[in-house]
Amino acid sequence: MLLDKLDFDKLNGLIPAIVVDIANGQVLMLGFMNKAALEKTYESNLITFFSRTRNTLWTKGVTSGNYLRLVDIKTDCDNDALLVYAKPDGTTCHTGNYSCFGIPQTESLSFLNELFDLIKNRKKTLPEKSYTTELFKSGSDRIIQKVGEESIETLIAAKNHEKNELVNEVSDLIYHLFVMLADQNIELGDIVANLKKRAK
Repeated sequence: MLLDKLDFDKLNGLIPAIVVDIANGQVLMLGFMNKAALEKTYESNLITFFSRTRNTLWTKGVTSGNYLRLVDIKTDCDNDALLVYAKPDGTTCHTGNYSCFGIPQTESLSFLNELFDLIKNRKKTLPEKSYTTELFKSGSDRIIQKVGEESIETLIAAKNHEKNELVNEVSDLIYHLFVMLADQNIELGDIVANLKKRAK
């Protein structure tokens, strides 16, 4: 268990805990935990700290309603600091900011992985009343044709400088590209690896 290997002695029974938004990896805040705070965090699934000024435990969000819901906790190599992954309910900072460090909230690109995984699952299970299922059942030629159609529509929207339409068409294009990759048994990670190699 994580609690058993942590070194609470360096800071007189406390360990710094950096809280990160699981959705986008942004740092939300820094707090301190003692053993009791960490135990309560695990028990309640709500991030709980030890207040050095009030000398007591406090669960983030009890007053504001902006809880930090526990997803996972990692320790560093010296077992004397924590990286806490959480789902925030609203803003984190008492000033009303998303992050105590003034970091703006950004959309997570991790959704692209989730979308690709969903498409691959549709290929395996072929659920009824699913457009993705229809595409896979229609065969590779139809999937490739759809990528071509969406590419042309994306170019037209870009040529006309229609921002909202371009966002819609790029979204359609990415979705159909993902379907084509899944159909061809190519992983999204293969594309990412290739882009990284080209960037060097």
